[in-house]
Amino acid sequence: MTQKELQHLYWRSGFGINPKQEMSGSNNRKQVVDRLFESSKNTSKLDIDLSYLDGINPIDLKKYPSLAKELREKNKARILDLNHAWIERLIHPKELLRERMTLFWANHFVCRDRNPQHAQQYNNTLRIHALGDFRTFVKAVSKEAAMLKYLNGKQNRKRKPNENFSRELMELFTLGEGHYSEKDIKESARAFTGYNHNFKGEFVFRRYQHDYGFKTFFGKTSKYDGDTIIDKILENKQCARFISDKIYRYFVNPTPNKTHIEAMANIFYKDYNIENLMRFVFMSDWFYDQANIGVKIKSPIEFLIGMVKTVPVTFERKKDLLVIQRLLGQMLLDPPNVAGWKGHKAWIDANTIMTRLKLPSVLLNNALISLKEYGDFNDKFKKQYFKRSKGKLPFKTIPDWEAFLNNFKSVKTDDLADIIIQGSINNGIAGYLKTLSKSSKRDFCVQLMSLPEYQMC
Repeated sequence: MTQKELQHLYWRSGFGINPKQEMSGSNNRKQVVDRLFESSKNTSKLDIDLSYLDGINPIDLKKYPSLAKELREKNKARILDLNHAWIERLIHPKELLRERMTLFWANHFVCRDRNPQHAQQYNNTLRIHALGDFRTFVKAVSKEAAMLKYLNGKQNRKRKPNENFSRELMELFTLGEGHYSEKDIKESARAFTGYNHNFKGEFVFRRYQHDYGFKTFFGKTSKYDGDTIIDKILENKQCARFISDKIYRYFVNPTPNKTHIEAMANIFYKDYNIENLMRFVFMSDWFYDQANIGVKIKSPIEFLIGMVKTVPVTFERKKDLLVIQRLLGQMLLDPPNVAGWKGHKAWIDANTIMTRLKLPSVLLNNALISLKEYGDFNDKFKKQYFKRSKGKLPFKTIPDWEAFLNNFKSVKTDDLADIIIQGSINNGIAGYLKTLSKSSKRDFCVQLMSLPEYQMC
C-alpha cells in the first residue's frame, strides 16, 4: 500500500494515522486490513460510575418527589460524563475499527435517552454488535430500553398499537422509503406489541399486551412476532442494498456508485455479516481510487478527534469538549431527530466553517477567538456563551508537541502537507503554502489544519 492509501484506510476506519504508526508493520494490504480487524476482535464496554443508582426503587421515586428531582439532576450530569467518556474512548480507542463502527451505527440506529444507565447500555449494544451479525443486531436494538422509549415501543399494546418503531424500522433502519406499504407498518406494529423493560433497562415481554393474532406482512399471513418480522424484512435483498448504500456513503464516497454498492449488497445478503462486508470494502481496489480520497467532509467528531490524534491534546476542563461539540454542530448522545445528522455538506455553514478554521490555533496555541461581530454565531447557546465570555472563546488545553514531533520525526517539514491534507491541493493553495515559513514544523502543522482542505478526508 502507498502512504496515501494507508492514510485513506485509517481516516475511514479510524481518525488518521501518523508516520510512526505507518512504519510499525507490513504495508501489504491484506495484512494491514487483517490487523485492523484482529485489533477490534474484542469489545471493551464503556462504563461510567452509576453507583448512585444502586438501591433506587422506582416506587420510592413516585412517593418522594424530592428524590425524583435529585435523581434527574444526577442523571443530567452523568449523561455529560458519558459523552466525555465516549469522546475519550474515540481519542484513545482500545479497538479502533469497532469504535469507528459504533460511531457509524449510532447515526443509523438513532436514539436519544436522558437516563444514563439506559443510554450507556444502548451505546454498548451498538459497540457489541458493530462488526457482528446484522440480523441479531436489529433484534437487539428492537428490545433496548432506550429505543423502546424513544420510538414509543412501551406504548405499543394489543388494543392500541403504536406504529412509530415499525415505521422507522423499515424506513430508516432496514429498507428505506418506498419499499413497504402503510398496511405493512400497521401489521408489523402489532407484532411488536408487549415489548417493555424494567427499571434497570432489561427487556421485559408483557405477554398480555401482545397481539397473538394473524398478521399479513409483505403479502404473507402468519402469527408474526417482532423477531420474525425482522427475519421477513431481511429476506428482501433491498435491506442489504440499503445498508450497503449507507456504508458506502459513509466509508467510501458521499456520491454513491451503484455498481460498487450492488457488489457490496451481494456480499452482505449472503449472511448479513458486517465484518465480511467491511472486509470486502477495505480490500476492494475501488476503495483506494483517487476519486474516493479526500472527498468526504469530516464530521465535527472526525474533525476534532483527527486533530487531537495528530497533535495529542489534554483538555483540562470536561466542559470544553461539550462546548466544542455544540459549536461544531454534533453533540454525541444528542442527535437532532430519529433520522440523525445528514452529514457531508450539511456539516458546513457560515458559522461552523469559521469555527473549524480557527479551532486548530485555539486548541494548539492556547489562543482566543475574538469576534468582531456579535452575530457571527446565531443560535441561543452560542449567544449566551459568548456573552458570558465577553466575546472570547477560551479553552484550557495542553498540546503535546513533543509527541507530535516524535511521531512526525521522519517527515520533512516541506512534506508535512502530504500527511496532514488528505485530498488534492489546488494550485492556488499550493502557491500559498510555498509562501509560508517552514522553519517550524509545529507552526506549519497548525497552518495546514487551518486550511479549508483540512476539512476533507
